Amino acid sequence: MDIPKIIKEFAHEAKQAARPLGNLTRGVKDQVLLRMAALLKERRADIQAENARDVEKAKTEDYPAAFIDRLTLSDKVMASMVKALEEVAALPDPVGEVVKMWRRPNGLLVGRVRIPLGVIGFIYESRPNVTVDAASLCLKSGNAVILKGGKEALHSNLALAKLMQDALGEFKIPAGAVQVIPSVAREATLELLKQDDLVDLIIPRGGEGLIRFVAENSRIPVLKHYKGVCHIFVDEGADLDLAESVCFNAKVQRPGVCNAMETMLVHEKIAPVFLPRMNKHFREAGVELRGCPATQKIDPQVKAAREEDWGYEFLDLILAERVVPDLDAALTHIARYGSSHTEAIITRDYDRAQRFLREVDSSVVLVNASTRFNDGGELGLGAEIGISTSKLHAFGPMSLEELTTTKFIVYGNGQVRT
Repeated sequence: MDIPKIIKEFAHEAKQAARPLGNLTRGVKDQVLLRMAALLKERRADIQAENARDVEKAKTEDYPAAFIDRLTLSDKVMASMVKALEEVAALPDPVGEVVKMWRRPNGLLVGRVRIPLGVIGFIYESRPNVTVDAASLCLKSGNAVILKGGKEALHSNLALAKLMQDALGEFKIPAGAVQVIPSVAREATLELLKQDDLVDLIIPRGGEGLIRFVAENSRIPVLKHYKGVCHIFVDEGADLDLAESVCFNAKVQRPGVCNAMETMLVHEKIAPVFLPRMNKHFREAGVELRGCPATQKIDPQVKAAREEDWGYEFLDLILAERVVPDLDAALTHIARYGSSHTEAIITRDYDRAQRFLREVDSSVVLVNASTRFNDGGELGLGAEIGISTSKLHAFGPMSLEELTTTKFIVYGNGQVRT
C-alpha cells in the first residue's frame, strides 16, 4: 500500500468535494442524512458482522471489557446511531446564516455570513459510532471529512464508510465528501497531518497521548482537548444537600469521561460538616479518596494525596480532595492545575458566583450544577464532534455552528476608496 499516494488522493478528493458540498441546500443534506439512517437499519446485520470481526480480534488481544463494550455495535448502539442521524437532520443549518449586517457612513452595507470550514481531518480512537457522528455533523455543516479511526475498529469503520458513500451517491454527491482511511498505520496519520494545502482543520478525539501526537506533528491547525481535569468548589454557606447531590453526580454517574469531576475543593468553614457526609456517600459508591492534610485531619480514612494527584485525570472512581481557606485559594488551585475544560462552584452567594464565572478560564463554567453538563446535547447544541479546550476558533462543545466560520459580504452602489 502506497500510503503517501493514498492520503494525497483522499485529500484531493475531499477538496474537490468541499465546494459542491458547501453549496448544498438544507433539504438535500437532510435527505442524505435520513437515507444514511435508513441504510443503517437495512444493513444492520452486515455492519454488525464486520464489527464482530473487530470485536473478536480485540478479545484475542486481551483488551479490557470496558474497551470491548465501547467497540461493540450492539442493537442499542445501532439504534442510537440511527437516532443521532435523524437528530442532526432536524437541526437548523448554520451555512448561509447572516450573523450581522451594518451600514457604513459611505453607504456600504457590510455583513458576515456563515460558511463551512472546508475539509476536516478527524482522527479518533476505538468507538465506531463516532464515525457516523462525525460524518453527519460535517455533512450538515457543509464540510468534507477524512476520517482516521483506530486500528481496533477498521472493519466497522470501512463498512460504515461504504454505507455513507452509497447514500451520497444516490444524491450525486461526490464520495470525497466522507472518506475513511483504509490504513491503520501511524504513517497514514502523519501523511494526513502534512496535507496543509488541502485540509483546513484537524480534530483529534481520544486519549491525551493521541492528541499530543497530533498536535506535535501537524502542519494543519488542530483543535485540542488534552484532558478534562474538572473541579467543583463547595463554597462557604453552600446548600449542603445540593452540594452532595451535584458532587456525587459529577464523580460517580460516569467516571470515565472527560467532564467528570476529578478534584473537589471545599471551603475550610464547611469542610468539618460537609466532608464526612460527602465522603460516606462516595465510599458507598466505591470511590477512592485522596486528600490534603487538612482533609485527612477531618476524615482519617482518606489517603494522602500526592502532588501528581492535583491536575490528574483519573477517569475512574478516584477523587482528589482539598480544603481551601477561601474563593481566592480555589481560583488559584484551578488556575494552576485545571485543564480549561469544566469547573463549577456550589454557592448561595451571588457575588462569589459571578466572580467564579468571570475569572475561571475554562470552556464551561457552572454555578450549582454538575460538570457532566459540558456536552453539546445537554447545552442545547445538538450532537457534538468533540470539546475544544483551545480558543481558536472554538472553545467548548463543538456542534454545527462551531464547524463553520464567517466571511464578510459587502453591498455597494459604486463606492470607491479615497
